[in-house]
Amino acid sequence: MTSDLLPLAVFVFAGLFSPGPNVVMLTASGARFGFRATLPHLLGVPLGTGLLAAASGLGVGAFLLALPDLRIALQAIAVLWILWLAWRTAQAARAPRKADRGRPFTFLEAVLFQAVNPKIWAVTLAASAGFGAALGPGAEALRLFAVFAAINLGVCLFWTTVGHLLAPLLRSDALWRGFMSLMALLMAASVLLILL
Repeated sequence: MTSDLLPLAVFVFAGLFSPGPNVVMLTASGARFGFRATLPHLLGVPLGTGLLAAASGLGVGAFLLALPDLRIALQAIAVLWILWLAWRTAQAARAPRKADRGRPFTFLEAVLFQAVNPKIWAVTLAASAGFGAALGPGAEALRLFAVFAAINLGVCLFWTTVGHLLAPLLRSDALWRGFMSLMALLMAASVLLILL
């Protein structure tokens, strides 16, 4: 069993640690609002990712993606939501840091966002298709949930901490605008994952 988990864990870590919507949002939130205020967001991402991985293990992801109209609708929702988040981040970059009136994602928003996060869909579907352990559907779903949730918790802790540690370095309005503009640009660029 351990030998089955290692390749899956390495794949999941590589897929989740690399930049994508969650990484960008958590880094920006850690810098904007601090570690403590970002905790609900940070905790919601692993739960949502784990639930999506479990659903993929049960075949739900493949079933949904096999329906072209539903797949297009999910892609459109994902593009619109991610571009809206990028716009909100860009708006935060326009104002001085002290005038930032934004708020971090709630726990539920973070959980729900995973359903339209194209990177999470890609990683969970690939993991369920390529790293199966010849278990029953329920056991496979539980295995995928545990691996995705545990690894993503560590990834989320890392990127939120990075943002939190960057915050003191972004005291000048010029540095703050540059950082937030970069976060908005990276967020908007992540829609390319959907369109490719």
